[in-house]
Amino acid sequence: MVGKRRAYVTVGVVCALALAACGPGDVPKESAAPKERPTASVTPSPTAPQGPPGVRPRRGEVRPITRTGDLPPVISSIPTRRKVVFLTIDDGWEQDPGFVQQIRDERIPITAFAMRDAVEAKGTPDQAGGEARYVGAGKWGYFRQLRDAGVAVENHTLTHPNLRLLGRAAQRKEICGTAQLIKKEVGTRPALFRPPFGNYNTDTLLAAKSCGVRAVLLWTATVQPGGKIAYQVPDKRLRPGDILLLHFRPNLARDFRILVKKIKRRGYALGNLQAYLDAADPR
Repeated sequence: MVGKRRAYVTVGVVCALALAACGPGDVPKESAAPKERPTASVTPSPTAPQGPPGVRPRRGEVRPITRTGDLPPVISSIPTRRKVVFLTIDDGWEQDPGFVQQIRDERIPITAFAMRDAVEAKGTPDQAGGEARYVGAGKWGYFRQLRDAGVAVENHTLTHPNLRLLGRAAQRKEICGTAQLIKKEVGTRPALFRPPFGNYNTDTLLAAKSCGVRAVLLWTATVQPGGKIAYQVPDKRLRPGDILLLHFRPNLARDFRILVKKIKRRGYALGNLQAYLDAADPR
């Protein structure tokens, strides 16, 4: 009997503790749904992007961009004194898978300006860097891979014309047509526009505005085959806020690796362009 009483007491204590753990009005039930199994580890896969890549601006670091009325601003560099530069790449001819892997694995921030004819391999490819191997290899699927690696896909027209030679309606067709295509193929509508050859006029800005463009983006230096930087300033050096222009050319993965090492050796970080534009022009 003593053993049985001890058993009853033990069971009673356990039940009392279980009831005490419940909130007011909560009564444990035999029919209550079973607890969910613990979920798998939330640690992302090494190849999955972990939010937008690149250095982001500090509070008060970026000066405001000057606007002219309601037209999109034309931006050649980001107004900061911090040693940070921004990488952009145009067209879309040479779709090197090694380039996608590099920016994904190394978390390198870059903004791509897609041109329809290049992405879809219509016309003559850019072979300035050597013999092309991957012209139009993935078409828009390649740009979806870039998007998944954290790359913003922006607007560089349908056919790469000199916009100064076109009227506003024709310019609008080039810009709005590309915006609609990128939205359809990539899933996001571009907010930035880069005019071919850097050529634009007032009609370009008016057309761009009507197509939902936030800013027209130019550059301060170009990157040539071999990762060589061609500066547009007399002292031939990087400056804080520089925007560098590359192209989807042969040997892109190799040249890009050389370029990134060169930038870092000179003490510069790679910035997140979208975050810096938000700081400089918060509209």
